Amino acid sequence: MSRRGRRLAWMIPLGIVGMVVFIFIGGEIVKLLWNWLLPPLFGWREITFWQGFGILALCRILFGHHGWRGGPRYVARRRIRERMHERWQQMTPEEQERYRQSWRGRCGGFEPPEPTTGA
Repeated sequence: MSRRGRRLAWMIPLGIVGMVVFIFIGGEIVKLLWNWLLPPLFGWREITFWQGFGILALCRILFGHHGWRGGPRYVARRRIRERMHERWQQMTPEEQERYRQSWRGRCGGFEPPEPTTGA
């Protein structure tokens, strides 16, 4: 067995154990917080571990990023910022100052856009 194969042989079971531990801890924390806060405050009934896990999964679906770095809006903003930085670099100092002055009247101040590093 190659070195990479031996590493994978350990990483796959550890990954599965890690997911099970995350599910258990996440579901248990949601259940404990729910049962500690909501029944005394609002008179709602207590929930089980699996209901707590279901709430955790639902929140992840509704509010999580699913591993995407901010989604399509993040990519669009980054592209706009990169294009504006390129335009700024091509402007003469006089054009840059006129641009600053035009935005000062609208927004109160302006700093040139910084390039973003793609990560």
